[in-house]
Amino acid sequence: MVKLKGIGIILVGLILFLACEKDDICVDGDTPLLVIRFYDINDTTVLKKVPKLRVFGVGKDITVNTFTDRTDLDSINIPLRITENSTSFNFVLNSADTSSTDTTDTGNLDEITFNYGLSDEYVSRACGFIATYNGVSETLTPDTDNWIKRIEFITTDINLETINTAHVKIYH
Repeated sequence: MVKLKGIGIILVGLILFLACEKDDICVDGDTPLLVIRFYDINDTTVLKKVPKLRVFGVGKDITVNTFTDRTDLDSINIPLRITENSTSFNFVLNSADTSSTDTTDTGNLDEITFNYGLSDEYVSRACGFIATYNGVSETLTPDTDNWIKRIEFITTDINLETINTAHVKIYH
């Protein structure tokens, strides 16, 4: 009787162990970020760092937190909204404080709006769905001193297949 009880416990444990699937933990379930690389306008094959780069959403009081604020960078990843078909950002060259407000500074500010179609992509049972972006385009707001000279898309679809590649080239 004791042997049958022990075998029963082992059998129940084995069934419970086999019932779990390896995708019960979400590893690849993040919505992809827009990957931007910055290039020299005079030699379009050369990456060029943006000095003291700051990026914040238009109408937002905080900066994008996917990279270190006010650093010299030639590549960044930024999030796009998943509840709307556009996201607007201020890109600031040579950012420096002028007050205690996060989004007030003395740098050269250019505004870009990214427009896109949204769709959901099923990842797994554990991860569920992520947002993907289709047909991404941009509008650079012109001003008297745009430091961004040209924007070029490498791919207009941002999804799990393009998550590790650059999507946009910005020339300055």
